[in-house]
Amino acid sequence: MFTKINSGGIRAVDGFLVSVEADVSGGLPDFSISGHLASEVRESQERVRTALRNSGFRLPARKITVNLSPAGIRKGGTAYDLAIAVAVLGAFEQVDLCALQDCFVIGELGLDGRVKPVNGVLSMVDAAREHGLRRCFLPVENAREGLVIRNIDIVGVESLEQMVRMLRTPGSIEVLKPGSLKENAGGETGKGYDVDFRDVNGQLVLRRAAEIAASGMHGLLMSGSAGTGKTMVAKRIPTIMPVLSREEDIEISKIYSICGMLPQGQPLLSHRPFRNPHHTVTPLALTGGGGMAKPGELSLASGGILFLDELPHFGRKAIDILRQPLEERRVTVTRVHGNYEFPADFLIVAAINPCPCGFYPDRTRCNCSETQIQRYLEHISRPVLNRFDLCAEASMISFEELSGKNQDNEDSASIRERVEAAVQIQRNRYEGTGIRFNSHMGPREVAQYCVLGQKEKRLIKSAYETRGLSARRYHKALKVARTIADLAGCGSIRREHLAEALGYGMLEDKLWG
Repeated sequence: MFTKINSGGIRAVDGFLVSVEADVSGGLPDFSISGHLASEVRESQERVRTALRNSGFRLPARKITVNLSPAGIRKGGTAYDLAIAVAVLGAFEQVDLCALQDCFVIGELGLDGRVKPVNGVLSMVDAAREHGLRRCFLPVENAREGLVIRNIDIVGVESLEQMVRMLRTPGSIEVLKPGSLKENAGGETGKGYDVDFRDVNGQLVLRRAAEIAASGMHGLLMSGSAGTGKTMVAKRIPTIMPVLSREEDIEISKIYSICGMLPQGQPLLSHRPFRNPHHTVTPLALTGGGGMAKPGELSLASGGILFLDELPHFGRKAIDILRQPLEERRVTVTRVHGNYEFPADFLIVAAINPCPCGFYPDRTRCNCSETQIQRYLEHISRPVLNRFDLCAEASMISFEELSGKNQDNEDSASIRERVEAAVQIQRNRYEGTGIRFNSHMGPREVAQYCVLGQKEKRLIKSAYETRGLSARRYHKALKVARTIADLAGCGSIRREHLAEALGYGMLEDKLWG
């Protein structure tokens, strides 16, 4: 007898439907699975065979053929086990599959028949909903994730035996309701963060630069002696970024679900990510990939911060690989089995020391030669350096600032209010254009939205001629000035906004000339 039920897989960060087809026929006893499979899927025949036996099902010695369609897409993971087992039981007429019409089944089987959780449930359930399926049978541990996707019924399954019992008596199927399991929909102010800008003493320039960066998604490069608080400021930037909408939270959480990195017991990440890869990270770990391509650090940082500490210590290939994702806000990985496109829409923040020892220009502690300093800074690719709109210097902290109580420091919630107001101005300005932030403007948008008065034109002309600005740096200054004006609630760019924006390019002149 031939049977077919719906299951699903993951390709890049999106789910897709897979038809699990089972057929039982005469001939030598055999159990074969076809359909362009990874090794863990081919191994499922042993898991399924043993789980069926240990769950009390005795199958006649027949030839069993299972096919996962479409055969042209490579399939990996262990999510097909439950669907294969149920399809085989249906083919042997030990269970009626009428209750699985317009349904979706995923889950890994243990040898004892228990249904184990799988990764990527958010993407797969969302794909099932988009294809018009009405119900999903999921491992009970994944039920909270499934409930996040609306307009589709979720049924939790603990074991193969329970699954068969529900199919034999459809009236016993219990559809979970969103209220039956507490669902964290995200969007709670500051949720998920255990740090706050209130903890940062001094460093007013870095605090201001971080606020501008979060408002317009401008890349931020911080320079300063070791121990001046660069990393401390970077870790707190997610706390001042706009609160996640439900849609953003789901998109970010899909990536973490695929990688099995969602917090224990949470269906959604519910806060903006902060990724801080070590400087020994490989290009593959940044972009993602592997046999069954999975997201890398660039995708895990989407919607949040990618922080590169000690930037000159990163490998040249790893730094250069950032160039395209920073422009296109996505990364394409090409493998033998096809092309995979991952999101890479993050705010890049980096920190550097002014010299190899980290104490320049304090010559009482720094013994680095000019040649050593120049060689150290040359590790940074200039095309990547040009992606940073803001360059800010961390000053040494005085004892009074360090020992002062932090109750006078502005907290993250207060800064976030200004950031959200500036972001809303940008949403209204660019509605229908495909642009979301000032940093995404092209030359045409800069000419349209960064109109300068006579005083402002004289200032930018003077800076352009005396400092030898390139066309790229000229446009960077205008974009940053537009964000500063938005933070101030001004419709036009004023001289003080432009002067502040130009000031964030002084460090670049100082370090690289």
